[in-house]
Amino acid sequence: QWDLVCDNDWKGPMSTSLFFVGVLLGSFVSGQLSDKFGRKNVLFATLAMQTGFSFVQVFSTSWEMFSVFFVLVGMGQISNYVAAFVLGTEILGKSIRVLFCTLGVCIFYAFGYMLLPLFAYFIRDWRMLLLALTLPGLLCIPLWWIIPESPRWLISQGRFQEAEDIIRKAAKTNGITAPDVILDSSELQDLNSQKQQTYTILDLMKTRNILTITIMSVILWMIISVGYFGLSLDTPNLHGDVYVNCFLSAVIEVPAYIISWLLLRNLPRRYSMAAALFLGGCVLLFIQLVPSHFRALSILLVMLGKFGITSAFSIVYVYTAELYPTVVRNMGVGASSMASRLGSILSPYFVYLGAYDRFLPYILMGSLTVLSGILTLFLPESYGMPLPDTIEQMLLVKGLEYRPASSRTRDSKEEEENPEIFKSTAF
Repeated sequence: QWDLVCDNDWKGPMSTSLFFVGVLLGSFVSGQLSDKFGRKNVLFATLAMQTGFSFVQVFSTSWEMFSVFFVLVGMGQISNYVAAFVLGTEILGKSIRVLFCTLGVCIFYAFGYMLLPLFAYFIRDWRMLLLALTLPGLLCIPLWWIIPESPRWLISQGRFQEAEDIIRKAAKTNGITAPDVILDSSELQDLNSQKQQTYTILDLMKTRNILTITIMSVILWMIISVGYFGLSLDTPNLHGDVYVNCFLSAVIEVPAYIISWLLLRNLPRRYSMAAALFLGGCVLLFIQLVPSHFRALSILLVMLGKFGITSAFSIVYVYTAELYPTVVRNMGVGASSMASRLGSILSPYFVYLGAYDRFLPYILMGSLTVLSGILTLFLPESYGMPLPDTIEQMLLVKGLEYRPASSRTRDSKEEEENPEIFKSTAF
């Protein structure tokens, strides 16, 4: 419509990159805003931002106007995704937490992904398509009265009574009798003395241990993002119908998320993620050896590579949230997500390299994915460990061996003393 061909063909991948620039900016600010103003407030504010600017985007009169609003939509999109992810992680108990982070969040993401080519097939006008994809955001309004604030965040802010009210309401809804004392006086006094302390992005580099974990997480998220979005955006270049290929790219995510849930539930985090990355990377490297007339096999290998990288993407969210302590968890996940957006900004240009050599994108993405699988093996193991609340309680990076921090002397009170209260997702 805006002559995006010939000399202007660069505007196609640029629009996608600009959306991810917005996602990058949103990842940078959402973590700090969420840690300061609360998970719930930021979640719904950014939901309104995404829905509102998407609606305005429908009436764009130029490519420049469309792209500016695309940046703002990207900022809202990732901000509410990260806030919702961390909110669910902090509200739910250990067993339900993994279910929420994989099947809960990711399966519904895949369902939305599958609806995209279905909507696009029947709605060929881009304005009507964008409107149809925007209006469901209004369905989130009633959730304000259903979703509670994170008790962990409230406790970290010294708002103990509000946290206890939420916990008691959860217990009542689930038919469980809450104990008379949920937070003992010694814990309240200790946290109350620290409630004035504020945390910034610089606290992710406060000690050598958290700095090492932050650097490794940044590299991992960036590489995984390049692979995931590179393969997702590459579907129009595959043989066959573009709508079918996009649908298959979405469908393959469902078993990937189910496998990642099973791995997270039963096996160590770092070995599970490393295995998924090795699978995705090696398969992509193998594509160049497939004869050109075996088109179905090439598509199968691309989907298998997407399967491995998608599984890793699902696991890395849970893994990162478990490595960071409550006081900077949202900032840690937000910073890691911000790094992944650098990868997503670059991903359209990885796909663009296919115009020079059709195997080059797969060679680059496959090589980086295998290298990230090796890096994963150096992270500490969080499987079976309670969530850390302070920086001092974080697991130590110690080569290939797990070694707990010596200052870790207490467990999280909510899960240690009252595990049944957090057992259900119903509030």
